[in-house]
Amino acid sequence: MIELKGLTKVFKQNGQEIVALSNVSLHVPRGQIFGILGQSGAGKSTLIRCVNLLERPTAGEVWVDGREITRLSPRELREARREMGMIFQQFNLFDSRTVSGNVAYPLEVAGWSRPRIRERVEELLALVGLADKADAYPAQLSGGQKQRVGIARALAPGPKLLLSDEATSALDPDTTRSVLSLLREINQRLGLTILLITHQMEVVKQVCDSVAILEGGVVIEQGGVLDLIGRPGSRLRELFYESTRETAAMIHPEGVRVVLFFVGGSADQPLISAMVRRFQVDANILQGAVERVAGATVGRLLVELTGRPEDIQAALRFLEEQGVSPEVIQHG
Repeated sequence: MIELKGLTKVFKQNGQEIVALSNVSLHVPRGQIFGILGQSGAGKSTLIRCVNLLERPTAGEVWVDGREITRLSPRELREARREMGMIFQQFNLFDSRTVSGNVAYPLEVAGWSRPRIRERVEELLALVGLADKADAYPAQLSGGQKQRVGIARALAPGPKLLLSDEATSALDPDTTRSVLSLLREINQRLGLTILLITHQMEVVKQVCDSVAILEGGVVIEQGGVLDLIGRPGSRLRELFYESTRETAAMIHPEGVRVVLFFVGGSADQPLISAMVRRFQVDANILQGAVERVAGATVGRLLVELTGRPEDIQAALRFLEEQGVSPEVIQHG
């Protein structure tokens, strides 16, 4: 759905050049929720604004649904933007319009008939769970409800692509989870591709299929969320589990301290007990956690293995064969 090729954006400020994006290339598969993860100043908002040409790139190509949009005429670009909905951190609703009026606005601009607009608005408000708020004004809504209105408005023209610019960062954790669940439901029900930028790791864990990590305007890693978590040395895995390497326990003189990552089916199997029985090693679990990430079960254990070195190595090979990703972090 989206392909960026060598995307660069340079701003000029007070006679100086500021490089917001540098040679960014990434591929967003059709039908996925794709996250752009990065801290403030990483270039995330600039990137998403380049996708719909609210910011025009200094260099590079922006392909959306098979078209290189930087080469489109103004009329063609307006048509292309109708297929890209956008939701914002601060909602950007019209205070003087009702919920229905806000959702109807892009359809009025597009010239839809009143009966058709009314039918579409009712359909969308039911989809986002606000059918009973049609006549309310934004000032009467909670933050989560305002964002649901923003989502309905973005969906009104029937876009193929939804762009989300930090859409949950102004919401509390419970509301964030409910809005992300709504985005996942929309993705699955409508087959909508969603490009979602965020600085929140919990957003990536809950809803993203794939992710690109942006640091200093450069994409340093991209791929499937579960694939990157399972890859030793990946930046995403490091960010997920920054506290894994520290523990107060003294390591056994003949021990090996290992971080084990279980993704998908391997997280539901008694692999530790099978390893202990088969290879005559002892396993002392020092830390552990199991959570849901990208719709799959992901487990992480910090384990100290003791036994003969050859038995420990055989045990680690066995775990790799079972889909576990071991990472040795300390020897006794």
